[in-house]
Amino acid sequence: MSDMLTITLPDGSEREVARGTTPAAIAAAIGPGLAKAAIGARVDGELYDITRPLEHDATLSLVTARDEADALELVRHDFAHVLAEAVQALFPGTQITFGPSTDDGFYYDFAPRDRPFTEDDLPAIEAQMRTIIAADKPLRREVWARADLIARWQASGESFKAQWAGELPEGEELTVYWSGDDWFDMCRGPHLASTGRLDPTAFKLTRVSGAYWRGDQNNAMLSRIYGTGWLNKKQLDAHMTRLEEAAKRDHRKLGAEMDLFHLQAEAHGSVFWHPKGYRIWRELEAYMRRAIDGAGYREVKTPQVMDARQWEASGHWGKYRENMFVIPDEVPNVADEGPLVSDDAQWMALKPMNCPAHVLIFRQGIKSYRELPLRFYENGCCHRNEPHGALHGLMRVRQFTQDDAHIFCREDQIVDEVRAFCALADRIYKDFGFTYSIKLALRPEKRFGSEAMWDQAETELRDAVAAAGLNTPEYGWEELPGEGAFYAPKLEWHLTDAIGRTWQVGTIQSDRVLPERLDASYIAEDGDRHRPVMLHRAIFGSYERFIGILIEHFAGRLPVWLAPVQAVVATIVSDADTYAHDAVAALTAAGIRVEIDTRNEKINYKVREHSLQKVPFLLVVGKREAEEGTVAIRRLGEQQQQVVSLGEAVALIRAEAAAPDLR
Repeated sequence: MSDMLTITLPDGSEREVARGTTPAAIAAAIGPGLAKAAIGARVDGELYDITRPLEHDATLSLVTARDEADALELVRHDFAHVLAEAVQALFPGTQITFGPSTDDGFYYDFAPRDRPFTEDDLPAIEAQMRTIIAADKPLRREVWARADLIARWQASGESFKAQWAGELPEGEELTVYWSGDDWFDMCRGPHLASTGRLDPTAFKLTRVSGAYWRGDQNNAMLSRIYGTGWLNKKQLDAHMTRLEEAAKRDHRKLGAEMDLFHLQAEAHGSVFWHPKGYRIWRELEAYMRRAIDGAGYREVKTPQVMDARQWEASGHWGKYRENMFVIPDEVPNVADEGPLVSDDAQWMALKPMNCPAHVLIFRQGIKSYRELPLRFYENGCCHRNEPHGALHGLMRVRQFTQDDAHIFCREDQIVDEVRAFCALADRIYKDFGFTYSIKLALRPEKRFGSEAMWDQAETELRDAVAAAGLNTPEYGWEELPGEGAFYAPKLEWHLTDAIGRTWQVGTIQSDRVLPERLDASYIAEDGDRHRPVMLHRAIFGSYERFIGILIEHFAGRLPVWLAPVQAVVATIVSDADTYAHDAVAALTAAGIRVEIDTRNEKINYKVREHSLQKVPFLLVVGKREAEEGTVAIRRLGEQQQQVVSLGEAVALIRAEAAAPDLR
């Protein structure tokens, strides 16, 4: 084995270095500025510690704060370790478990000796973390033998860590990271060179919650401490501002204030839509129907409950049953002596998705190749048995309605159909003012179908996006290994909202598995039976979640065409009541959703109240307006008002109240 290594840098140049040289040493050889800035390295694409010795020829790129994604991964991992060290220093006897980084920070799960942690503990823990950071303790990687590490954990009373070490795959290298010489944690890394490379002003502990060991409710309950971590205070402050803005936009809060919907324990994960909230739903549904009618879809309606044998045939029973609501086909009379459900009962299930039912419609009658593509659309109500703890307002529910469609097509039609869908999705998202990125989710570990089938399906989706001109940096094109469905790869549309958050909504999946499993076929030009390819697609994703996203994106100030109440006519004095009713009649005749407010309240009170309800237009009328046939229009969020004739007001609001596809 040679004592010299060849290291290839991003510019293609090569350096000969001794085995065991660190990325930090290479950075120093390049220049003192880079040596100071470098905080990590990519070695053959893998993120490394800056101080980890190199043991083989490799490509090397040095990571600095400008490489924000890698830099944040490093610092957040470090903050999690510093959190664990601080907690054990303040609360001796506390056991440590897992501490990963997250999208905006980190968390760590602890088994406290005496009591669960509370948010009152966070200030002291933060102070101790800053002490550890100020100490600039070296973070040093070591490889341990499994038996030695388990023995060390057991000797120090760390039963959770000992269990974890024992369960890791045989042959996997077990590494620990020391913080100085007196504390360490089991971790794959990587980490910064020392705690002092963290900015002590760039983190904040945010909350405490309960969490089960290994996520299993049958295991011990732990205390989870969450934090947010960044490269500098400016980033932290910007993040905290975003959180404050997100709290103001929370769809649950605005939904209550605007009287749109509510949720309650008697129907976990199902939404009670109030008249105003359901008006938003109806407008979205009408808009989507116009879009799919224009794109050649045929709307269908399928049963809510289907026999378990159908779900077995589709593959959902084996791979998805724990997420399905299952019911017996026949329940004995409650007066019977026997068990409520016998062992040989036939089982039914509420549908968690619409696709198998659409295959059954396709199978009715013989289909010719000339009839393809067939595009079946359904506003399909589905049920999924999500854990109570995972439910979140409209964003994650148990009962939801998808704008779901399945396109049955020939092999030679796939690229054109996917490209057409990309164009449809693009138009719809732009109608709502969203920008988006597109991702390709590739084959997961657990899947149906052959490797050749998956190769072909993934290639077709790539080709379609390329044909649509969307596989570019402008559209955030990215491939996501392992994140496809068990039956198909999928394209995902990730919307960016007004405060920079992303939401995965639309999807299209190229599926050859389900038509095979459910025996769908058509008569091809050669006279033989062939399997269609089934494209699963949605644009909103679900109505519930899309409405939640819209509420937060617009902070409740929905576009006029979606607003539940588009205008309110409010009187200043009772002498204008009759004229106010005439104004309401004129607006209603023009198709505008309008309410009247003739209460004996001051006009400023009425303005504030209807502003909280996010009504786009307030039409104020008094004695003068009644005499002159005018109204004073006040737009939501504006202080000034505009006096126009009633006819002009009706025309102005009607124009703005039109849906974007009808303008």
